[in-house]
Amino acid sequence: MLKIRELQRKRQEEEAAKAKLNNSAQTTNSSNSSTTTSSKVSAAQLRVQKDISELDLPKSIKLTFPQTQDFFNFDLKIIPQDGYYKQGTFKFKIEISQNFPIEPPKIKCLNKIYHPNIDLDGNICLNILREDWSPVLSLNSILIGLNFLFLEPNPNDPLNKEAANMLVKDKKQFERNVYNSMRGSYISSTQYDRVI
Repeated sequence: MLKIRELQRKRQEEEAAKAKLNNSAQTTNSSNSSTTTSSKVSAAQLRVQKDISELDLPKSIKLTFPQTQDFFNFDLKIIPQDGYYKQGTFKFKIEISQNFPIEPPKIKCLNKIYHPNIDLDGNICLNILREDWSPVLSLNSILIGLNFLFLEPNPNDPLNKEAANMLVKDKKQFERNVYNSMRGSYISSTQYDRVI
């Protein structure tokens, strides 16, 4: 997958170089020395490309780029190999702003799941996406942190308080709730998405 990304990056660089040559050829005879913004690469774009090229993810994490030229919007699948959520397939949408890495990416869970740290609207409670965000953190660390939420749900920082309380009070019942919810069952009058 990294080879594909490297090829895509090289193709983008070649296209950018061609565009730059075309722009300079067109502006050589004019007195206007302005360049087009399409040939400029933003700091965010450089950082995103760097982070993607350096990804070192476990086999439980899969990234897909619906539009090969767009590294700011992509899809993520997490398929936990252990823990309560083992064998489920959880889909996420990742959006990175032009202020990256000053601002963290926005990540939304696309499945309705029974999880202490993910609410029914797909919002995620992960400290490194909020108050503990730092520009030195990479996409790799974010994706590993998100994967870790499925291996070790955190009842101390919940978005779904019902799930968090159940995890604290009765781990066996929590495990049954996760098992049933992953198969599309109802828990407390809420139907969850089938992810198995």
